[in-house]
Amino acid sequence: MSNGSVKSHTEYDAIVVGSGAGGGMAAYQLSVNGLKVLLLEAGRSYDPVRETPMFKLPREAPLRGSGSREKPFGFYDATVDGGWEVPGEPYTNAPGTDFRWWRARMLGGRTNHWGRIALRMGEYDFKPKSRDGLGADWPLEYKDLAPYYDKTEMLIGVYGGDDDMENTPRSSPGVLHPAPAPRAAELLTKKHAAPLGVPVIPAHLAIMTRRQDADTLPKKLHPGNKLAQKVLGDSMRSRQACFYATPCGWGCSIKANFQSTTVLIPPALATGNVDLVPDAMVREVTVDKNGLANGVSYIDKRTRTDRHVKAKIVVLAASAAETARILLNSKSAQFPQGLSNSSGLVGKYLMDTVGAGIGGQIPALESLPPHNNDGASGMHMYMPWWLYKEQLAGKLGFARGYHIEFGGGKDMPGNGSMNFLENLTEGAYGKRYKEAARRYYGSHVWFDGRGEMIPNEDSYCELDPEVVDQWGIPVLRFHWKWSDHELKQAVHMQQTFAQIIEAMGGKVGGTVQTDGNKAIAKGGQIIHEVGTCRMGSDPKTSVLNAHCQSWDVKNLFVTDGAPFVSNADKNPTLSILALAWRTTDYILDQLHKREI
Repeated sequence: MSNGSVKSHTEYDAIVVGSGAGGGMAAYQLSVNGLKVLLLEAGRSYDPVRETPMFKLPREAPLRGSGSREKPFGFYDATVDGGWEVPGEPYTNAPGTDFRWWRARMLGGRTNHWGRIALRMGEYDFKPKSRDGLGADWPLEYKDLAPYYDKTEMLIGVYGGDDDMENTPRSSPGVLHPAPAPRAAELLTKKHAAPLGVPVIPAHLAIMTRRQDADTLPKKLHPGNKLAQKVLGDSMRSRQACFYATPCGWGCSIKANFQSTTVLIPPALATGNVDLVPDAMVREVTVDKNGLANGVSYIDKRTRTDRHVKAKIVVLAASAAETARILLNSKSAQFPQGLSNSSGLVGKYLMDTVGAGIGGQIPALESLPPHNNDGASGMHMYMPWWLYKEQLAGKLGFARGYHIEFGGGKDMPGNGSMNFLENLTEGAYGKRYKEAARRYYGSHVWFDGRGEMIPNEDSYCELDPEVVDQWGIPVLRFHWKWSDHELKQAVHMQQTFAQIIEAMGGKVGGTVQTDGNKAIAKGGQIIHEVGTCRMGSDPKTSVLNAHCQSWDVKNLFVTDGAPFVSNADKNPTLSILALAWRTTDYILDQLHKREI
């Protein structure tokens, strides 16, 4: 095991580029099965156990913890060197496009600060074109991924209920941790949403509400593999159940939630089969005379020198857009248009999640007596999409649905959480202001829709013909367009949220838009970008096969969000993890058969 430079003459069984959800899972699964793995990360090393400010208060931080250009999600957010803008590493937008690209640039990637919402895709989500004629079908079905969802949930720890609703599949018995009890604002919302026909059920989040059974789970997940059982058992014993004390986005030093840096990378390193190299900016995947991948060229950011490392297999998991960039920059005589791009589809069909939100003030929540509002920093309940039949009948005017994330109540005051008082107190100060704060604090609720985007030919990324980053690597140029389906969906979101708020006796804050362009979040703003290397059953219309294996280069695989054919309303991380596990099983099988 090492954490730094590697000797260029070393040849690995596999190089994994990226250490987030897909890369962390790939490195873990390959290493516990005996492969020698080199894990390359473009950002710096990061240790949540040592670096997380778990029990700090906003008042202990500059600007009381508020966000800044460097820290948009607050001073204590777990992101180290990444964000919407990374110094020296620009990207560009084509005329008429305003796409936002979030890059983590740290060990573990976005798994350090994501929302931990872990929803399974359902049967409809894998075959959307067969259902409504739009977009494309995946070359696999829900039943193909269901066992990997079970195993992934047991490995990382996910809480949730056992509701089994249309296209909202439940987990197998005993897989999930118990969901935490709903809070007052959630119960009130459920009460008033029910008459509107909107279901409110326990959410699924990658947060442990109990300790994992470290004596039996490793044997169940890795039967017959003593090395995997040992390193996973040790890892599970080091994890605590959630303390209900601090925002997950700050990172978790007790390892209660899922982060690649606490759940996947430590047991992978414990095998002794992984060399980890942070600050490694990958430029391209190299190929041999037979057109097979033979390694990776990267820049050591600390010394600004070029390095080349060799491997029998290359796994890209740098994030959907970054993986596309690496492939497009991997040009050679055999692959003049970039690697794995015979279809011309690398970078194409880029998708993000449709987002729109609105909140309101609820008089019924004013002046509540002090009560226990503890819980996970994320939501305890959510609203899955409920209008599948109406949508299929063409009654809604848009083809794909959304789920609703919501919350409210007397949480720990955070960034700007008292700003709303100005509109309610008419300039009160002193004693009157304190009385108003006690009355109104906790009386607001918020609703955010997270919806499906249908892939389109106008949303893609390509290499900018002129701009390079500080390492001399051509940067991405984004093209983006929402269709009428997404714009109408965003309007429907806001109208639904307003109905729920008014049913609760509340007053809607802000304007309920009738123009989808004003309601919808910008492309990339939800930070769920997927696509760019879609999988399929035909090499002419896809980049990868059903096992995330390149059609053109059989020892090249992709395990991040790039293989996604569609972007269901379900947040993508759980599916990235499950797909990565399925892909590594295929790699191991192909190696055993000597097919790669």
